[in-house]
Amino acid sequence: MSPWKKLLEQPHPRGHFVQLYEADEAALTHNVGHYLWEGLRQGEGVLVIATPRHQEIFCRHLDGLGADLAALLGSRQLVCWDAEHTLTEIMAAGQPDWERFESVMRAAMRLVRPANNSGGLRAYGEMVGILWKARQFAAAIRLEQLWNKLLEQSRFSLYCAYAIDIFGKEFAVSNLDGVLCTHTHLVPAQIDGTLETAINRSMDEILGSRADALRVLIKANYRPGWAIMPTAEAIVLWLRRNLPAQADPIVGLARQHYRLLLQPGESTLVV
Repeated sequence: MSPWKKLLEQPHPRGHFVQLYEADEAALTHNVGHYLWEGLRQGEGVLVIATPRHQEIFCRHLDGLGADLAALLGSRQLVCWDAEHTLTEIMAAGQPDWERFESVMRAAMRLVRPANNSGGLRAYGEMVGILWKARQFAAAIRLEQLWNKLLEQSRFSLYCAYAIDIFGKEFAVSNLDGVLCTHTHLVPAQIDGTLETAINRSMDEILGSRADALRVLIKANYRPGWAIMPTAEAIVLWLRRNLPAQADPIVGLARQHYRLLLQPGESTLVV
């Protein structure tokens, strides 16, 4: 079992995960679905704060995995809230407010009824993603900080999502330092290493013999304050920051390889 799959199946209490999904929304469905399903299967409570569209997609995925949605929703082992509506309840003067946030989130968490005595809780939220998409970057980071404060006071795990393209120029240290510093793990798009395969192929084709030495250098430049992240995403961030002229062709070619690897018959997607 890959360490990323294990993380989604058995997240440690107070784990705070993030996925950037603009380049592969299907991967978000599979990863979040796996995270939610494992919690439900183990008798934990699950709270989903998402847009109606994503609620529908996740529920459809859970249904395909064998979940009895009517029973789960009826017993409140699974509780779904609208992200945009919830966001309006926690904002004050354009920023997330701690007192409002704590009151609303604790009320939501009290609604959830785990099926076993452990009382475990998993949450998925994309209010931060809504703020980020509206270019309210400071508010998004502020909300992540409030989530971390709540995580310190409670025992649950949290999965966040942003519509950010890991192949695009927005995926750069200068833009995402705050996001990376407020999470424990950056979940890869494909937890089986598909993106890493695509990046390595691209680097080998463009850089040739220099690629191996560069990979060693990148590995040695990890920032301790950041979330634990997959090798592929770390490489892209390093290239964007240190070799901007070469980053565009490498990442552009990697996008092509990634799409080819996901084609029927070639994809190694783990569901």
